[in-house]
Amino acid sequence: MSIFQKAQFFTTVNHLRDLPPTRCEVAFVGRSNAGKSSAINTLCNRTRLAYVSKTPGRTQHINFFDLGQERFLVDLPGYGYAEVPEAIRTHWVELLGRYLQTRDSLVGLLLIMDSRHPLKELDWKMIEFFHVTQRPVHILLSKADKLSRQEQQKVLSSVKKELADYPNISIQLFSSSKKTGTEEVARVVEDWFAACPLPDEENFDAPENFDDPETFGG
Repeated sequence: MSIFQKAQFFTTVNHLRDLPPTRCEVAFVGRSNAGKSSAINTLCNRTRLAYVSKTPGRTQHINFFDLGQERFLVDLPGYGYAEVPEAIRTHWVELLGRYLQTRDSLVGLLLIMDSRHPLKELDWKMIEFFHVTQRPVHILLSKADKLSRQEQQKVLSSVKKELADYPNISIQLFSSSKKTGTEEVARVVEDWFAACPLPDEENFDAPENFDDPETFGG
């Protein structure tokens, strides 16, 4: 059974200082409407574990899903939605950057990009935010079913070429509606979690303490 199928909702936070203590976590991030919530639901074999909205930009908090053994999936706010006020959009990006760069228990990042529109400006910014940590990124080129097989291979090859200078980044095609690519994602995440130390209460980190009073929500 896939590690994702044990997922249970744990908590929602909207301040970085309220992040719960975890041993190991893997985060999902992506542009608004790239298919992030659909990917989480498909991987976890649920229909409403992560909220899917036809209105981009609805996820404005950090949602944690418990996988057991102090391992968590983290659903980060989508970024880049044009109708969100510029000040809020900039704030989201800054908070995402702080989380990606400072969260000690974050062992890997799943970056969701619409396969028809990959590597936009803010996608590159997320990659750069996380690159400084030297931790791995696995890119899911989502909605691949909307492309022909030839188009799929073309975009996969193109994205790999553009990211050739980033050895910690791996890339795959993914489709939530067709449920293709799920096993590959599961293998990647299981390998990341396998590298985590076993639970040890004495060495279990306390929650991060941030002073930023602002929130992801309005």
